[in-house]
Amino acid sequence: MTDALQYFQNRLAVETDPSDVYAAHKAGERFVLVDVRGEDAWAQGRVSGAIHMPYRQIAERAPLELDRDTPVVVYCWSPGCNAGQKGALAFAQLGYSVKEMIGGYEYWVREGQPFENDLGPCERVFDPTVMVVRR
Repeated sequence: MTDALQYFQNRLAVETDPSDVYAAHKAGERFVLVDVRGEDAWAQGRVSGAIHMPYRQIAERAPLELDRDTPVVVYCWSPGCNAGQKGALAFAQLGYSVKEMIGGYEYWVREGQPFENDLGPCERVFDPTVMVVRR
């Protein structure tokens, strides 16, 4: 039991999910949401309110652009993408408090959270395979 307790405490210390990120934002919690994907992915669609900092640029840009005292939440495409982990590692190496948003952009959109692309806000979708849809 101790191993399981420690394991899940450790995971929750460094992971969050789209629903919790959305709720934290609505509650006014202080953090910056960072999309760590490449330029084409950012242009195609991103979480509304996120900033764009591809994981390969974090070491160079983060110290110049982000307050080290502000918690960071990173995301990439989906559970099948490890760019979020690469981005979280880069922030952690710089001394930032960081969490990865598991599920990434895919689950953010599937859960009906606000997203946009280079043309502006996109229509929200509510996928009944990942959430309870109330109308």
